[in-house]
Amino acid sequence: MPTPVAAPTLADRLRRDLRNPLFLQAYALMANTGITAVLGLGYWFLATKLYTPAAFGEGQTMISAMRLFSSLTGLALAGAMARFIPVAGRRTAEFVLRGYAVAGATGVVAALAFLLTLPLWGPAYADLGGFGPGLFFLASVLVWTIFTLQDVTLAGLRKAVWVPANSLAFGLVKMVMLAALAFALPHGGLSGGIFLSWIIPTAMALIPINWFIFKVFIPRHVTENGGDPPRLRQVGRFLAGDFPGALSLLLTLYLVPVLVAAWLNDATVFGYFSVTHTLGCMIGLLAANMAVSLTVEGAFNASELARSVRNALRRIVLIIVPIVAIAALGAPLILSVFSSEMADAASPLLRLMALSVLPGMLIEIHLSTLRAMSQARRLAIVQIGLAVLTLGLIAVLFPVAGITGVGYAVLAANAIIALTVVPHLRRVAAVSS
Repeated sequence: MPTPVAAPTLADRLRRDLRNPLFLQAYALMANTGITAVLGLGYWFLATKLYTPAAFGEGQTMISAMRLFSSLTGLALAGAMARFIPVAGRRTAEFVLRGYAVAGATGVVAALAFLLTLPLWGPAYADLGGFGPGLFFLASVLVWTIFTLQDVTLAGLRKAVWVPANSLAFGLVKMVMLAALAFALPHGGLSGGIFLSWIIPTAMALIPINWFIFKVFIPRHVTENGGDPPRLRQVGRFLAGDFPGALSLLLTLYLVPVLVAAWLNDATVFGYFSVTHTLGCMIGLLAANMAVSLTVEGAFNASELARSVRNALRRIVLIIVPIVAIAALGAPLILSVFSSEMADAASPLLRLMALSVLPGMLIEIHLSTLRAMSQARRLAIVQIGLAVLTLGLIAVLFPVAGITGVGYAVLAANAIIALTVVPHLRRVAAVSS
């Protein structure tokens, strides 16, 4: 009689997953999202207790404006960096520096255009008026842009395990500074404790992380994966499709809070919206983390793409569905940590944002396969289509349903686009299955 083989335990499965670069990188990025979410909850909780509702909303308004320009340009290049850093060979350092420079310069120019048209954006952004505040805002955009690209660079170098450590240190310093500045700078706006506690630790983190990237990780990467870098024309063709699409899609994340702040003209209600919208987006980041890892591994080993897609889909469903269920069912309890008023005003929005992650995860995996296959035209069509649909629905539903209308719009747009991409995703996953 053959000896029965014991079923693998959860620990056995986890150890096996951690030997797979796809899962190792994805789990590291997901852990980073979890750390960011937990520390973010603590940060926002402290902010609601140490600052007035108006000051809290004003601080969130400044942060949203800064992230609009830095994240738009930085994350729009994230797909290209994840795709080409693994194969950049001896020119990896140059490729990363160019990414920093292009994203930083584009973000600053976009932010400058925003400052020059400040009266058009309403009184919510009046604190940015003047040469000194404007210059400080531009510097903040540049700092946050580079900070944003660090995580993608580490993932592209297969060093994503360092990302959670960076986020942990950053989050803790940010919370300490928030509490310390509450007594000296209790007001909101650009010079208030909330914004300064956000941007000062960001600037502090740039030096040590980039020292490791350029002095340790990139030289090792070049030694292990040297060779001819991709041609400039190849990168250009990819960016021509991916950058406009990614830029359009990111508008749904970072332009919407800026628009809502202008439409509401109520710092307190915007504070409720900003926290809830950010929490919903963090759940969606879990799928994006797996997608980044899938892009990187698809670039390293294109022949295993179909297998990687199937594995990624299985894991992302197991991880995300329970989290979505907890967020949807427990929305009032989660938001009541901040205040009962926030729970009353924003629980429907959190439920809808959480549910939108289910179709959204299919879209993210689909986009990662297109990046790995360098199908730039399809990338642009899907991303721009999702952005146009989402922003159009928000413009229609916000006047009717307020901040909850944003949730309805995001859920509907993700569901519609997911239905259109599932057939192609199934074809990719079925290869050699």
